[in-house]
Amino acid sequence: MTSTNNHTREEEQLRVDRVIHHIDQKAEKIIARASSIKESVIELRKDFWEDVTVNIDEPDDVIETQASIKQQAELLTQKEQSHGKLDDELKTLKRLRESPYFGRIDFHEDIEQTQEPIYIGIASLMDNSDEDFLVYDWRAPISSLYYDYSPGEAQYETMEETISGEITLKRQFIIQQGIINGMFDTGVTIGDRLLQEVLGNNASTKMKSIVATIQKEQNRIIRNKGNQYLIVQGAAGSGKTSAALQRIAYLMYAYRDILSADNIVLLSPNPLFSSYIANVLPELGETNVRQTTFLDFLENQIRHPFTIESPFEQMEYVMTRTNQQNDSIRMKNIDCKSDLSFMRLLDGFIDHLNTQDIQFRNITFRGEVLISKEQISDYFYSLDETITIPNKLELVARWLLQEIRDQQQNELDKDWVLEKTELLDKEDYQDAFYQAQKQAEHETNEVVHEESILRKEVIKRVFAPIKKKIKEYQFVHTSAAYQRLFTDWTPDEPPENWEAIRTYTTANLAENFLPWEDAAPYLYFQHRLLGTPHDRSVRYLVVDEAQDYAGFQFACIKHIFPNARMTLLGDINQAIYSYMADENPLVAASPEEASYEKITLTKSYRSTRQIAEFTIPFAPGNEMIEPFNREGNKPLLIQQDRSNLAKTLVAEANKLRKNGSETIGIICKTKQESSQVASLLKDKIAFTQIDESASNFPKGLLILPVYLAKGIEMDAVIVPDASKERYSNETDRTLFYTACTRAMHELIMLTAEKPAPFISEVPQEKYQEERR
Repeated sequence: MTSTNNHTREEEQLRVDRVIHHIDQKAEKIIARASSIKESVIELRKDFWEDVTVNIDEPDDVIETQASIKQQAELLTQKEQSHGKLDDELKTLKRLRESPYFGRIDFHEDIEQTQEPIYIGIASLMDNSDEDFLVYDWRAPISSLYYDYSPGEAQYETMEETISGEITLKRQFIIQQGIINGMFDTGVTIGDRLLQEVLGNNASTKMKSIVATIQKEQNRIIRNKGNQYLIVQGAAGSGKTSAALQRIAYLMYAYRDILSADNIVLLSPNPLFSSYIANVLPELGETNVRQTTFLDFLENQIRHPFTIESPFEQMEYVMTRTNQQNDSIRMKNIDCKSDLSFMRLLDGFIDHLNTQDIQFRNITFRGEVLISKEQISDYFYSLDETITIPNKLELVARWLLQEIRDQQQNELDKDWVLEKTELLDKEDYQDAFYQAQKQAEHETNEVVHEESILRKEVIKRVFAPIKKKIKEYQFVHTSAAYQRLFTDWTPDEPPENWEAIRTYTTANLAENFLPWEDAAPYLYFQHRLLGTPHDRSVRYLVVDEAQDYAGFQFACIKHIFPNARMTLLGDINQAIYSYMADENPLVAASPEEASYEKITLTKSYRSTRQIAEFTIPFAPGNEMIEPFNREGNKPLLIQQDRSNLAKTLVAEANKLRKNGSETIGIICKTKQESSQVASLLKDKIAFTQIDESASNFPKGLLILPVYLAKGIEMDAVIVPDASKERYSNETDRTLFYTACTRAMHELIMLTAEKPAPFISEVPQEKYQEERR
C-alpha cells in the first residue's frame, strides 16, 4: 500500500468541500419543502372538520359524509408521507455530510474513450442537474468493482449486461466531520490500514454499518443472486452478521420495486442481539425489517395456550442436570424430537388421522350443544379419504357455517332475541329506521318492520363469535389429537426409548407445557393438520446463528416458508446446542442440491491476532480460521485461590477499564454461575447482570451466560472459571470457544483448579500464565 502525496490530498479535500457545499444546498431546499408541507399538514389537521361536509340526517347524506371524510384523510396521509420521505432524505444527507464517501475507483470502460472517477459512499448523491453522480451508493452495480477487484482488468454486472474495462486507480479515505484524516492508494480489496483503523476502536453497544471495509468474500454474500438457500459458514468475528444485514440493504436497493422491509424477516438468537443490530439498517438508509426470535415466532403461531420452554431454559437444564433417571429420559426426548426422523413419524400419524382419531369440539350456544363433536367427526370421516385433511376441514367449516345459518333462522323469532333488541344502542335503532324506510320504497307489497331488522342484527352479533371460531377451525381439538400420538397410536418403527418418551410427553401435555424440543414438532403437527397459513408477504428470511437449530426446527421453518429465499448464517465452531441431532442446516444440505449454495468466511477480524491464535487450536470444527493481523496482548490465564475470586475479578475489571476497555464481559458457562458471580461482586463494583429478558446491550461491566453472548463483541472478556471442573466434557468445547472469541482486545481466564483441558491444546507461548 502506498500513501498519496500532499498535492493529491489537497485536491481530494477540495472535492470533499465542494460535495459538502452541495449537500448543504440540497438540505436547505429540502428543509424549505418540508417546512411548507408541515405547515400544510398542520392546517389540514386544524381545519379537518371544517372542510368535511357532515350530515347524517338522510342515508344519502351519510354516504356523502363518509366520502368527504375519506377524501380529507387521504389528502392528509399523502402530505404526511411526503414529509416522511423528505425527513429520510435529510437523515441521509446528514450522514453523507459527516463522511461523503470512503472509496474512489477510476474505471476505464473498454467501449468508452473517457474515464471518470467513481466515488463510493453509503448513499447516492446527484449534482444539481440530477444527471451526474457525485457519490455512488455502495450497493450500485458499478460499486462492486471497489470490493471485488484490484487495479487492472475488471468487470461488473448490470441488469442488462456485463461491463468490462480497467481500474487504473483505487483509493481509500477516512473522512470524519468533512475532513480527510486518512487517504491511501491500494492494490488489494480493502487495505489493512483502513481495517486497522476500524477494528482498533472500542466495542460498541450497537453493531455498526461498516460498508467501507466490506471484503471481497463478504461482497459475494451481499450481492448473491443464486439459489434459494444461501448458507454462510463464518468463523467467529468474520463479519457474517454484518454481511447479512448489508445483504438485506442491498436486496431492498436492487429490488426496491418489489421488495420492502415488510417482505423480509430476520430470525435472531435473542432479544439482546436484536437490540444490538437494530441500528445497522437505519444507518444504511433502510427501514428495519421484521425481527423475531424463533421462540417468539413459535409462541405467536401455536394456537393452544401452552407454556413454551425457551431454548436458554433448555440449555440451562442440560448444563446443570444431574444423572438421574428423569434427566436421562429428558435427554432421550431431546434427541428424538430434534431429529428429522420424528418428522417422518408425525407424517405417518397424520396419514392415520385421515381415517380416524381426530378430536373435535362441541359447538355450543346459550349453554346448549348446537352441533356435537360426534356429528362433526361423522361428517369429516364421511368425506373422501383422498382429500387432504386441511381441505376436508375446509369442507367441514362450510357445512358448519350452513348449519349455523339454519340455526340462526330457527332462533330469529324467539323471545330472548326481542329482549336483546332492547339493549341495542340508539344508533342501531336509527339504522333500523332508515333501512325499513329504504326497503319500503322498493317493496310495495310488503311492510318492513323495524323489529325484524333489529332481531336480525341481534342474531348476527350473537352468532358472529361462533362463526369466527368455525372459520379459524377452533372446532378441531388440536392438542387432544396430538396427544393421541403418544397414547393410542403405535408407529410401525417406534423410535428408541419410545415408551419412556410417550409417558414423558403425555405428562407435559397434561400440564399444557411444551419443552423446547417439543415446540417445533407441535407447530409442524398443527400446520399439517389445519393447513399452513403461509405468510406470502415473506419473500426473504435471514436466520442468524443457524448452527443452533436442530434438523427438525429448520425443516419446520422450510415447511412454513416454502417459497421464501433464505440466508443461513452460523459457525459450526459455536454450535452450543451440540447435544442435539447433527442434522444442522449448516451441514445438512448436500452440495449436490441445486437449491443450496455455500460460502465460507475464514478470516476472523474481531479479535487481535494473539487472541485468535489462542482460540484456533481448540476450535471445535474442522473449518479453516485465518486471524487478521492486529496486534495486542496475549491472553492471560490466572491461577489463584477460589476465595480470592471476587478480589481478582474487581482488580482485573478496574485494570481493563483504566486501559481503555469500555465494555467488559464476565462470561459464565450458565445463568446459575452468572448469579453466583453477581452475588460475589455485589457492593464491590458496579455491573449489569444480563439474562434472557434483556433487550438492550449496555456499556460497562456485564455478567452473562455464554449463550446470551452469541454474535456480540466486547472490548475485553473475563472467564471467571476456566477450570477443568467447569469445562470438562467435549460438549463444553464450543461454549469455551464461544466465550473466548467474544473478546476484541483482551482475554483473561481465571481458575482455582486445573485449567480446562482445551487450554492444554494451545502452545504455551500463545498465552501468559500467572499464579497468585
